[in-house]
Amino acid sequence: AHNGNLVNAVQIRESLERSGSIFSSTSDSEVILHLIARSSAAEIEDAIVEALAQVSGAYSAVFLTADKLIAVRDPHGFRPLAMAELGEAKLFASETCAFDLIDAKFLREVEPGEMVIVNERGMVRSLFPFEKKPTRQCIFEHIYFARPDGLMFGESTQAYREALGMKLAEENPVDADLIVPVPDSGVCAAIGYSRQSGIPLSFGLIRNHYVGRTFIEPKQSIRHFGVKIKLNPVRSLIEGKRVVLVDDSLVRGTTSRKIVKMVRQAGAKEVHMRISAPPTTHPCYYGIDTPTRNELIASSHSIDEICRYIEADSLAYVSREGMFSSLQGSRQEQYCDACFSGNYAVPFPKNGAPV
Repeated sequence: AHNGNLVNAVQIRESLERSGSIFSSTSDSEVILHLIARSSAAEIEDAIVEALAQVSGAYSAVFLTADKLIAVRDPHGFRPLAMAELGEAKLFASETCAFDLIDAKFLREVEPGEMVIVNERGMVRSLFPFEKKPTRQCIFEHIYFARPDGLMFGESTQAYREALGMKLAEENPVDADLIVPVPDSGVCAAIGYSRQSGIPLSFGLIRNHYVGRTFIEPKQSIRHFGVKIKLNPVRSLIEGKRVVLVDDSLVRGTTSRKIVKMVRQAGAKEVHMRISAPPTTHPCYYGIDTPTRNELIASSHSIDEICRYIEADSLAYVSREGMFSSLQGSRQEQYCDACFSGNYAVPFPKNGAPV
């Protein structure tokens, strides 16, 4: 199992195919398996190290063999990987809330660049076989992807998102009657925004929980229809009110435009949009399926232009500085924020050629 993205997977795959490898999928994870299969190492962990030394990018991976469970995290630590125990057994997962479901005890995170080997008796061995590199944990895991009921990179996701909402209200106040979270992603930040601003919060948008996330849908027609069946406004709460919509991201702008329109149609007097992340200006090459740069509205439009496009009365984002200052114990330099800054920790191929 592999969480992440290998930026040089295409180049390695082409090289392997030229030398006779046959792939059964387009997954970059299969590249790792082919590299392991070609290794002459006697021990599986040595073969894994040999394979991973050839790849670049993000990986938190687990390997299960006949007598070993092996977990490994890339030297930058882009993606999370946590370790727990249940009786004599050791478990690994991306999020700590997975352990809560089975009453397992969370032990610690697998460190960036660490390989943890568990034998059939449950004995644990830790190695650091890769060259040490600066830690670059994904800030978007905190903001968007992680469930709020767990720990991510040593921080409470719920507490961080509420702190982001408070910072958002501090930086971007507005006279309004009601805070309405865009569920479920905007709920935590909306709680913080309401707490800081003193404006009451109400669930004026109801989510259909049998519909997935819209920004990662491949076709715009599906995304448009998806918003309508995913969210529905509560007219009795919204009508005649100055509403602040709080969400955790604004990627293409199409979803926000639809939401603003439906809230207006429900009778809102004003609709203000507040985003608990900085503008998303660059795509992610390390494991989050963000669109290409020309699809990211903030990459080529000002905040005022985006505001006009989504037809809101005002639009504001939390600042990059506010995003980092809302963290409790971590330091800014430990995080990757390439999707907001364009500062990529690992070079990625351009036009088929490595940079």
